[in-house]
Amino acid sequence: MTQVAPPTPERGHRRRRRDRSRRSRFVTTTVITAVVICAAAIITQGWLPTVGSAKQTVAVKSSQPPQFYEAPPTKPMPTPKPKPKPKPKPKPTPTPTHTQAVTPVPDGPPPGDWTLAFDDEFNGTSLDTTKWSTGWGGGTGITAPVNSTEDDCYDPAQVAEGGGALSLTLTRESESCGTSAQYAAGLINTDGKFNFTYGFIQARVWLPGTPGNPDYVANWPGVWTDGQNWPDDGEIDIAEGIDGNVCAHFHDAAHSSDGIGAGDGTGCPSKVYTGGWHTFAANWEPGIITYYYDGVDIGSVTSGITSAPMYLILDYAARSPAQAPDTMKVDYIRVWQHP
Repeated sequence: MTQVAPPTPERGHRRRRRDRSRRSRFVTTTVITAVVICAAAIITQGWLPTVGSAKQTVAVKSSQPPQFYEAPPTKPMPTPKPKPKPKPKPKPTPTPTHTQAVTPVPDGPPPGDWTLAFDDEFNGTSLDTTKWSTGWGGGTGITAPVNSTEDDCYDPAQVAEGGGALSLTLTRESESCGTSAQYAAGLINTDGKFNFTYGFIQARVWLPGTPGNPDYVANWPGVWTDGQNWPDDGEIDIAEGIDGNVCAHFHDAAHSSDGIGAGDGTGCPSKVYTGGWHTFAANWEPGIITYYYDGVDIGSVTSGITSAPMYLILDYAARSPAQAPDTMKVDYIRVWQHP
């Protein structure tokens, strides 16, 4: 059988099939690429935050076309504020510093030849009227105050003895004694019953303190002597409460107002003399008075010293601002003299 050669393919026939296949692959690749680009665009614009923006755009899923809202920016963490420094408290007005007085203390005068000339231990149940009078200026009953700055009358009812001590009490009550006063005070004196020139005078006393400041003496207590003609005959303040302090002064005609402080200073030691028993003494000699608090020499006065006879006075007076009721107590008072 005669063999017939197969027909020669037409030019370009295989190429067209290859070209068709290439076109198909090209279309597929193009579509996939487009889908990927679209998806990337959607993801980039809809789901991821824009870099460098403080705001975030978040897609909301819905059956409606995509909607977007802006999320509030993230608040930065607050910077902690430093705590303010506490305001300094106002400093109180400076006052004298009080320190505890020396204890125990010796009784009696300094070494020498002495005789006990006067002594009251207040061990009875009533005031010994052979030694003492109540009131001021020689009067009886309720009498006027010693000083015009006092806001009191001296009332015998404010004087009591018992329990081994004398009590001089200050109470708030209206009284009349030639003047109207808001307080009744206690005072005793030896005028006309014991007058003396020179000697060592000592008293053991309990002085009340001020509420809120117990180291400071309340009211106007006094352990002192006076002459018949003040101020020419002088005044010896052995222990006087002044502005919360206990002070020692001598007054004469030249220093009738402020007096001369022990040791030529204030005459007011910065010690505590309240809330306990303390001794206050003065050694009155010709030309000199030396003061002793709890046995300690606190200074002397050498100017204008009197030689006139004097008498003893114990009192607890009111001067504004007064604290009442309150009581000053005296354990004893003694006077020694040279024979």
